[in-house]
Amino acid sequence: MNSLRGARLSLLNRYGPLLPALALVGLLYGGGLLLALAQSVGLYGLGASGLTLQGYGELLRDPEVWGSLGLSLGIALVATGLAILFGLGLALGLRGMGGWAIWLGQLTLPIPHLVGVAGMLLLLAPSGWLARLAFQVGWIASDQDFPLWVNDRGYVGVLLYWLWKEIPFAALVTLTLLRSMGRDLEQQARLLGASGWQCFWAVTLPLLRPGLLATGILIFGFVFSSFEIPFLLGPTYPRTLPVLIYQRFTHINLEQRQQAIALGLILLGVAAAGVSLAAGVLGEVGSRLGRGKQP
Repeated sequence: MNSLRGARLSLLNRYGPLLPALALVGLLYGGGLLLALAQSVGLYGLGASGLTLQGYGELLRDPEVWGSLGLSLGIALVATGLAILFGLGLALGLRGMGGWAIWLGQLTLPIPHLVGVAGMLLLLAPSGWLARLAFQVGWIASDQDFPLWVNDRGYVGVLLYWLWKEIPFAALVTLTLLRSMGRDLEQQARLLGASGWQCFWAVTLPLLRPGLLATGILIFGFVFSSFEIPFLLGPTYPRTLPVLIYQRFTHINLEQRQQAIALGLILLGVAAAGVSLAAGVLGEVGSRLGRGKQP
């Protein structure tokens, strides 16, 4: 009995501070989610005929849905991994700089996505600045020789946009963590004979790991659920899952709207599962570090 009560108190202490925020989110979005769930199972909306999971069954048998889901996951994982990797490297390079380094990491944060997309189109399009520069120096004979980096099936333009947007964010968070933890432990490791790489791998990286995981959670969730960037910079096919949801929701056949809503709930479920898994890993890492600090 005491152990059960202790477990409840532990959960309350851990998640209690989140309850006000969760209550506000539930108040604002809970009704919409319930309405969407009712419409996706045929209890509400056009052609409602009673509880049915036919829409979900059709989606699970649709190869386009699985392809879009895999594409969205792939883009999100690659963008998150590269952003964390290059952001970490940039933060380590700027660690010894002055306060302007923090300002440098904030350059892309206030830029709206539509402005960033317009900049990418002006820079990377076959008639953009890079293509004109390549033509002027004689690298290409016409704009047709310039590689297709926007609206391409490889989603190169989409990936470049996310790296441009998220690398400074990851570097900003990492740089803040580096400056807050100081250099004392690293200096002690060097005095004990550790090389620079051993010091980074055994001291710096473990201390940064919880912050990097939290940053990765934010980047992954945002990239995975993004609609406007793949819609404007990506090809018409294959389509990411958010773009597929939009196209089915606006389809002339109104019966596809139920599938679009079901797809939106699937997108929400996959994102929530990924964030929960990463948060569990983050909590385990934090508990290990906490146990390691105990005498």
